[in-house]
Amino acid sequence: MSSRSIYRTLRPVLSSSVLSSGLGTGHGIKGHVISHLPTIRFLSSDTSSSTTGNRQPENPVRTADGKVISTYWGIPPTKITKPDGSAWKWNCFQPWDSYKPDVSIDVTKHHKPSNFTDKFAYWTVQSLKIPVQLFFQRKHMCHAMLLETVAAVPGMVGGMLLHLKSLRRFEHSGGWIKALLEEAENERMHLMTFIELSQPKWYERAIVFAVQGVFFNAYFLSYVISPKLAHRITGYLEEEAVNSYTEFLNDIDAGKFENSPAPAIAIDYWRLPKDATLRDVVFVIRADEAHHRDINHYASDIQFQGRELKEAPAPIGYH
Repeated sequence: MSSRSIYRTLRPVLSSSVLSSGLGTGHGIKGHVISHLPTIRFLSSDTSSSTTGNRQPENPVRTADGKVISTYWGIPPTKITKPDGSAWKWNCFQPWDSYKPDVSIDVTKHHKPSNFTDKFAYWTVQSLKIPVQLFFQRKHMCHAMLLETVAAVPGMVGGMLLHLKSLRRFEHSGGWIKALLEEAENERMHLMTFIELSQPKWYERAIVFAVQGVFFNAYFLSYVISPKLAHRITGYLEEEAVNSYTEFLNDIDAGKFENSPAPAIAIDYWRLPKDATLRDVVFVIRADEAHHRDINHYASDIQFQGRELKEAPAPIGYH
């Protein structure tokens, strides 16, 4: 009997067994309910069956415009609800990815350049700041979107290169891969929040395309040549991000920028109150940037001491 024939014979039995055992549903994490549509695949990628035909599951996953998302590969769609029973609407992050940031962090800290590498990193960032300020001036929303498209690059590059290094050397990373990828994801969520408030114009998208291409390759080369320099540059970039968001807050407080309601994605991601405003969002984003500042200066300090990152525990989940 061929493997396909075995599959067609056993598939109805396996599906009914899963349904009767209740394996298709269960409780989630931190009070969130997660349910999976039971779909069993066995030995073959052929979805046709003499008993089931090509019908869709009872509760297919649909897009916003009502189109059914195919479950051809048998990956069970996940349904998540909030503790209050309402549906979880985001696919870009899950409830357990949300958090309440530590906003008590010192946003005024500055790493004073003490050697040639530090000074090179510091003045590189200062020189990059000049054209940005001339172009955006007080257009905070546009500035923030460009800032986040750049700020999400270092963590991804560093995490990727550490990942490859870990594979080459057959060794652990000390958690630094996860820590840096967390940083990149957090920066990307900042961008996803801002685009709920404002859409970039075509020329701003063109600038992002060009800047990201240049910055990614330049940062990649700097990390390959000197990781401690790359992390120091990122630390100074994050210091400037903190300063930019401080100016943003000052203009909101002065009435120069409308303090509009916070977007729903920000309320769920940072666990903000339902009546949160843009000021609350910028306030927590500034705290995130301050934490990224500390992580990267810390990573650079470790390597300046002649040690590898894996020798020091990574600050995973440091918000």
